[in-house]
Formats: sequence, C-alpha cells, structure tokens
Amino acid sequence: MGANPFLGVIYHWIGGFASATNFIPFRGIKRWSWEIYWIIQGFAAWIVAPLILCSIFVPHPFAILAQTPHSVIAWTIFWGVLWGMGGITFGLSIRYLGLALGYAIALGFCTAFGTLLPPIVHGQLGAIAHERSGMVVLAGVGVCLLAIVVNGVAGYFKEHEVSRAELSQAGERDFNLWRGLAVAVFAGIMSSFFAVGLDAGKPIAELSRAQLVASGRLELWQNLPVLIVVLWGGFATNFIWSAILILRNHTGAQFFGQPGRNPLRSSAGSGYTVANLDPTDPALQKLPGSTLVANYFFAALAGVIWYFQFFFYSMGQTKMGKLDFSSWSLHMASIILFATLWGLVLKEWKGTSVRTKLLVTVGILLLIGSTVVVGAGNYLKTLETVPVQAAN
Repeated sequence: MGANPFLGVIYHWIGGFASATNFIPFRGIKRWSWEIYWIIQGFAAWIVAPLILCSIFVPHPFAILAQTPHSVIAWTIFWGVLWGMGGITFGLSIRYLGLALGYAIALGFCTAFGTLLPPIVHGQLGAIAHERSGMVVLAGVGVCLLAIVVNGVAGYFKEHEVSRAELSQAGERDFNLWRGLAVAVFAGIMSSFFAVGLDAGKPIAELSRAQLVASGRLELWQNLPVLIVVLWGGFATNFIWSAILILRNHTGAQFFGQPGRNPLRSSAGSGYTVANLDPTDPALQKLPGSTLVANYFFAALAGVIWYFQFFFYSMGQTKMGKLDFSSWSLHMASIILFATLWGLVLKEWKGTSVRTKLLVTVGILLLIGSTVVVGAGNYLKTLETVPVQAAN
C-alpha cells in the first residue's frame, strides 16, 4: 500500500490515546495491592495481547522468530528488560505525581533519551552534534528538558497549594513531589530503551515483511513480531519484581479474594473510604466474587489498552515512509497531550493557583514543541543525505 504519512500520524495519535488511557481502568479496582493488578495487566499487555494479535495478522510468527539470528533476539530482549525497569517505575511515578504530571515528566525524559540513545548505541552522537540537523535535534532535546523543569516547578507549587484531602479526592492520596520526581526521571530514562529495542529488532521486521508479501498480506503488520520479543524482556523484569513484592508483602492470597490496599482511588460508589481501609477488619476478609471478577477484568483491560499503543505505533511507523524518524516524537507528544486532557477530566489541578495552571500549560506546550523541533531536525537530516546519495 506504500507510505501514507497522514494515515501514519492518525495511527500514532490513536496509540497515544491508548497509552494515556490505560491507567484509567485501575481506578475501578477495589482492595487489591499494586503488585497484584500490575502483574495481571502486564501478563495481558506483554504476553497475551501481542501473541494473539500477531498470530491473527502475521502468518507463522514463530517461524519468523526461528529464522532470526539468536544475537538479534538476545539484544532485542535485553533492551526490553531495561525498558521493563522503566515500566515498573512509570507506574509508581503516576502514583506519586498523578496522571498529568507523572506522564509529562516521565515522558519528557523518555522523549529526550529515546531520541538520543539509538545514535549513542551506534556511536553516532559525536558526528550528529557537528551536523546542522543534529544541532536542531539536540536543541529540541534541550527544549524538552526545559519543559521538564517547568512541569517540576508546577508540581512544587501544587504540593503547597492543594490539601491532602483534595489530593485524595482526585485519586492522588500518595502524591509526593520529590519521590515522584526521582522515580519519574528513572522511569523516563529506562522507558526510552523501548526505542532501542525496536531498532535492534529491525531484522525481525524485515523477515516479517517478506513473509507478509509472500502471503499477500499487508506490510502494515511487519513490526508485530518485533513487539513480541521486546515485550518478553519487559515482562521478565516486571514479573520478577512483582513476585518479589508479593512474597515480601504476603499479598498472594489477594488473587483469590483476600482484600488489600489499592494505592489508587477506589471507584465511585465502592462503599470504601479512601483512607480508612483495614485489611484485618473481619467484615472485609473476603472480596465478593463479583468484585474479584471485576478486578481481574479491569486489570486485564488496562493491559490490553496499553498494548494497543504500540500496536498502532508499529502501524504508524510503517506508514511514515521516509518520515519514520518522527515516529517516537509523535508518539510521545500524543501521549502527553491525551494524559493532560485526562488530568483535566479527573480534576488533578483543581485547587491550584492561576500561576500553577499557567506553568503546567507552558510545560506541556514546551514538551509538544520539543517533539516538533526534534522532528524538524530529523527532516533536515533526510535533506542533507540526498546530495550524498546522488553523488554515489
């Protein structure tokens, strides 16, 4: 079908909406500890959904992986493992900073490092810094870092302007700026390794494309097998950490109905207060069957929604053609925008001053602007390579 950048942008923004929305189902979970619903959503997001959807759209995906050099599989999984560390702490950054601010800061770092890491891995950063296009890209990264500072200042003011009761009502009872900032920085840096994993998995995509063409199917799905391998690495990290927490906190019985402490806000009408949950209360020793089923449903739903961000990302990257360099920036910008909109819907900035609201608005605009600058730098790079190619 060929490249279609307009359609590619649409796919990227659908993926961004999915990413910004995947934490919403967590708010419907009652009386489960974080590690319980996190591993359930992870199993749905990183194992079940990728295998099912890839099997539907790509013929014989495991035959493709069997043909892939072991070194490619190993490196793709390795970068997925590092990304998985970011996935773990990304959830914590949302817990401590809220949806809008957590996404803005963590994804700000993810945008910056996701842009820089591939050339660093390939040993190209020095050369890039001496090119006109590279200078523009680095300027975009600088704007991104400035945006993170602005959003951090907005978070500082929010912490001093909004009472604990108001934060709790907005689903942010664990709001902690400095802990959240530390976690978000780490989460953003480690999450950027997903871009490196996709880059390492390009040989898998090439084999997949050949298989799709031979079968008369759309090349649009060529990156789906790559996602399977990257997400194997991410699941391994998250499974190990969740298992450690389950053993340490003795929360395994919650899989079967024992109540726990949900760090995110209980859904409206749940009958539970946000602050006064006592797992030792005899009246709360066993969750009703309907509640337990609903918890599994909401956790799995969050995982499936999460996977769709990269399902559509892979489609969008395929349709961007020569503009595929802008895929990561487009993805990050769309997530930040939709997460900000969710933050407004959930009234996360209610009770803050006009100054604070103005700061967070400026910070979001700077983040989105930084992706535009990065994209412009990459476009200049394509123009700089044309004369060289023509001369050859």
